[in-house]
Amino acid sequence: MALKKPRIGVFGGAFDPPHNAHVAMAQAALAQLDLAQLRIFPTGQAWHKDRPLSAAEHRLAMSRLAFDSLLDASVDPREILRAGPTYTLDTLRELQQERPDAQLVLIMGADQASSLHHWHGWEEILSIAIISVAYRALSTGSDGQFDPSSLPPVPPGAHFEKLQLPPMDISATDIRARAMRGEDLCQLVPPAVARYIDQHHLYRSA
Repeated sequence: MALKKPRIGVFGGAFDPPHNAHVAMAQAALAQLDLAQLRIFPTGQAWHKDRPLSAAEHRLAMSRLAFDSLLDASVDPREILRAGPTYTLDTLRELQQERPDAQLVLIMGADQASSLHHWHGWEEILSIAIISVAYRALSTGSDGQFDPSSLPPVPPGAHFEKLQLPPMDISATDIRARAMRGEDLCQLVPPAVARYIDQHHLYRSA
């Protein structure tokens, strides 16, 4: 009988800043997806963002503060160190070369999954990684379902999994606005991240 491949989770984002919903997603992935390890990738030069991101060194430092205490999780800086636009496909190709023995599991929210066909090399992404789609239960009873059939025809063998999340109404946009107003962020981001934002005066107007 063939040995089961170890599963490596791939979780990327701007993390500007990393907040409690990001941490909850990482914790849920480790609890539900049978991962040998979870690799977290702060985005470098994001091709799809219509606003400048905070300095890479701050987002990397905050990501380490937010995630490094999670068992079997680690923050990988390669996208921040990579020159030019950041593409998930490049990261998956590198990981596939480094760990040909492993099954890659790309973790994303339902909204990202719905726009997956706009990602650079999306069909190759589906051939390399299982897509784990996070569903967040809403107060309306809906879970923001993503239907893979809503995408254009996917490559044979493409595989999607569900990741269940608790209801959490948190957004990085709102957190940046609150930081600009000098509000307390301790209920929205990990305490160490809140201290870092305050110490470095992030998201404050000039």
